[in-house]
Amino acid sequence: MKKAVTEILKAIGEDPEREGLKDTPERVEKSYGYLMQGYKQDPDKILRSAIFHEECNHMVIVRDIEIYSMCEHHMLPFFGRCHIGYIAHNRVYGVSKLARLVDCFARRLQVQERLTQQVASHLMTPIDAEGVGVVIEAQHLCMMMRGVSKQNSKMITSAMLGSFRSENATRNEFLRLIGMERS
Repeated sequence: MKKAVTEILKAIGEDPEREGLKDTPERVEKSYGYLMQGYKQDPDKILRSAIFHEECNHMVIVRDIEIYSMCEHHMLPFFGRCHIGYIAHNRVYGVSKLARLVDCFARRLQVQERLTQQVASHLMTPIDAEGVGVVIEAQHLCMMMRGVSKQNSKMITSAMLGSFRSENATRNEFLRLIGMERS
C-alpha cells in the first residue's frame, strides 16, 4: 500500500520526498487499516456475544449511532447517523453490540443502501425478531466536495423487515420515535 500511495503522490504532481509527505504513505496505510477494519470482523460473532433472555416483546430503539464510512465509488467519506429498532421475542441484544454491528459494516467500502440493508438483515435472525427497522441519514463528501458540490444534501435510506414492513402502525411508531415522521 505504501508503494501505491507513493505512486499516487507522484501522479498528482507531488514530491513524495518532500518533508511533509515523507511519512504519508505509512500514515495512509495505518489510516486505511483502521478505516477498513470491518473486513476483519465477523458481524454474526459480534451479535452472538451479547444476546440476553428477557421477557421483552416490545420495540427497542437505539438512535443517533454515528457512522463513518467510505464510498466505494470515489473512496471518499460519508458520515451521519443510524437509527435501529427491533421487536424482540424474549431475547434482546446488548446495546453496544448494535453500534459495533453498524461499525463492522460501515468500516468497509460501502454504498449507503447496502449498509442499511446489511445492518437490518443481520439483526433479524439471531433473536428471531418480529421486525427490524433501520434508517440511515448521511452526508457524502463525493456530493459535497466534488461533482455537483451540494453542501446541504443528505441521503436517507431505510430497511424495514418483518412487522416494520407489513404493519403501518409499527413502522410509524418507529419513525415517530426516531424523529423521522413527517406531519
